[in-house]
Amino acid sequence: MPKRSAGLLIFRYSEGEPEILLVHPGGPFWARKDEGAWSVPKGMVEEGEDELGAAIRETAEEIGETVEGPFQWLGEYRQPGGKKVLVWSVEANPPIDQNRIVSNMFSLEWPPHSGRLQQFPEVDRIAWFRLDQAQRKILKGQASILDDFSGRRNKSA
Repeated sequence: MPKRSAGLLIFRYSEGEPEILLVHPGGPFWARKDEGAWSVPKGMVEEGEDELGAAIRETAEEIGETVEGPFQWLGEYRQPGGKKVLVWSVEANPPIDQNRIVSNMFSLEWPPHSGRLQQFPEVDRIAWFRLDQAQRKILKGQASILDDFSGRRNKSA
């Protein structure tokens, strides 16, 4: 069975246009990557865990804030490695401060084969992006999340 992650596409309005909150992965592999490296906040669904509950929990672990609904189901997205990502959209209310991030940490042997374990944040920064900017920043495997959000938004306009 493919691994499952759950996440939230968090948005706000600025000058009448939606902005999307994306997270940048921490650690040395991602340190110098920008375009095509960002993601919606998400993480693994534990066995027997409610999927929306997992999305809310994982988002809080990555950005340090609990986001409250209402949540709208956006879709299920298969990533290039086969993992499925379940995503809900939610308007940030109150807005999330991108300068105040508190993320979980993970351990990694760094430099490789050095025998030294170092701690890195799961997410090293968060930022708000207009849809056109977010399309350039987000991981290629998650671009359809933005397409679906944009399409749903245009249908309701």
